[in-house]
Amino acid sequence: RLRRGAVLTSVWGGGVMVVFALCVWAFGPAVIDLMTTSEEVRAEARIYLPWMIAAPVLGVASWMLDGIFIGATRTVDMRNMMIISAGIYAVAAWALVPAYANHGLWMALLISFIARGATLAVRYPALERAARA
Repeated sequence: RLRRGAVLTSVWGGGVMVVFALCVWAFGPAVIDLMTTSEEVRAEARIYLPWMIAAPVLGVASWMLDGIFIGATRTVDMRNMMIISAGIYAVAAWALVPAYANHGLWMALLISFIARGATLAVRYPALERAARA
C-alpha cells in the first residue's frame, strides 16, 4: 500500500508541478506587474523568473517525499536528511553567492531541493521495508 500511495503521490505531484511551472512561465510577468508599478522592480523580478519556474520542477521530489515521511512519522529520517541537505545548501551558498550574487542564492536553494529529494529517496527503501514488517 505504501508503494501504491507513493506512486500515486508522485503522479499527482508531477502533474501539479508541470501545471504550476507552466503557470509561472505564462503568467509570471503579469503577476509581477500586479505586485508593483515600479519598472525597476518589475525588470529586476523578471530576471529571476526562470528560477521560479525551475523551483517546482526541481523541488517536487523533495516535497512529495516529505509528505510520505511525515505521514509515516519518520521524523528521525527527516531530521537527519535535512541536516545533510542544509549542509549541502550551506556549501553551495558559500561557493555560489560570492560569484553569482542572487543567482547563486537561487542555485543554492535549488541544489538544496535536489539534495533533500535525493537523501529522502535513499531512505525510502527502508521505509518500505518497515511498512511491510
